Amino acid sequence: MTRWTNWAATETADPARVVAPRDAEEAASEIRAAVEAGRRVRPLGTGHSFTGVGAPEDGGVALDLSHWTGVVGVDGELVTVRAGTPLHRLNHELDELGLAMANLGDIDRQTVAGAISTGTHGTGAALGGLATQVEAVELLLADGSLRRCSATEAPELFAAARVGLGALGVVHTVTLRCVPAFDLSADEHPERLDSVLERFDELARDNDHFEFYWFPHSSNTLVKRNNRLPTGTRPEPLGRLRHFVEYEIVENRLFGALCRIGRGIPATVRPFNRLSGAVLSARSYSDRSHRVFVTRRDVRFVESEYAVPVEELGAVIGELRSAVGTLEHPVMFPIEVRVAAGDEVWMSTAYRRPSAYIAIHQFVGMPYRHYFETFESIVASVGGRPHWGKMHRLDAAALRSRYPRFDDFLRVRKSVDPGGAFGNSYLDRVLGA
Repeated sequence: MTRWTNWAATETADPARVVAPRDAEEAASEIRAAVEAGRRVRPLGTGHSFTGVGAPEDGGVALDLSHWTGVVGVDGELVTVRAGTPLHRLNHELDELGLAMANLGDIDRQTVAGAISTGTHGTGAALGGLATQVEAVELLLADGSLRRCSATEAPELFAAARVGLGALGVVHTVTLRCVPAFDLSADEHPERLDSVLERFDELARDNDHFEFYWFPHSSNTLVKRNNRLPTGTRPEPLGRLRHFVEYEIVENRLFGALCRIGRGIPATVRPFNRLSGAVLSARSYSDRSHRVFVTRRDVRFVESEYAVPVEELGAVIGELRSAVGTLEHPVMFPIEVRVAAGDEVWMSTAYRRPSAYIAIHQFVGMPYRHYFETFESIVASVGGRPHWGKMHRLDAAALRSRYPRFDDFLRVRKSVDPGGAFGNSYLDRVLGA
């Protein structure tokens, strides 16, 4: 057996076999053999989910998709890419084609399939998650057949597959609707939390991409606003030295050192958190879109994130602000708040409602359960929907009430995988055994 562990070391598994198919035929053969042997099959991405959504089953078969990468077709702004392609490689290949993703999250280590299957999103009140940029999906099903779906081909399968949790089949290729490559201006500055909440609707409305980070033991935030540069404007990236100092030294090495001290001496966490909020500085620059969207993250953490109706954000943050002072253990990491448009993707956290995303974190190895459980109790009162790849305790009964198309998803799943070949223990919990 080969031990598998995710990025945050929150999940481990011991699959019986790990195979690395190089094409659809090899993968189909492995899937059929696993099904005949009564083993479950899970594709392996980069392990960046904090939940077990991407974990192989103990004793099952894991499909390593690291050879299954690259762009395979371009038709104008429609780009077809193999499922195992990491987002950072896709961004590079798109840039060479003069194209880009319309929106991205701030981490680019995930595979294309993993990112869309778990509902990964960026920020922007007029923009949806990555799944809304998907025009077609090819799936390898439990019988080894290859099935294509889109808005016009097997539309119900498409509605389920865009955020499919890996529960329907193994994603073979994804066709994305891209946009012409563009540059973004970035404006980052500190601001008081109360001021940001008072102006939240305005900030979300008036910026292409808006988010803020709040240090929970302080009243300070870092506001980040990214907007498209006018055509013909020359971008002005951060210089190499400043980029190295601010991102590599301050945000990774120095912050990581403070986290390690805080983990060893918990009494230092609250003052360190307040210090981190107090020393934030402003910066402005512009660059290619994917280089502005993405931030390097070397300091490891655990994370929970919920989508709440955007109009409930102020109340949720208010309750969370009050609760932080009552926690058993202090919090080292900032809280991230983003926004997204509603969409029509069945298992999307933004299904038919404009959403604010609240992501809470704790440095790896530090106590987090009381904090995360407190957060979950707060967002439950407003029908919060958990990010599928981030830590939560909900099961199928609780999730059914929060997703209007939950049973439709289960119906489609049963039609394409009646034996549950692509399940695992996480899916047994969130979708029902």
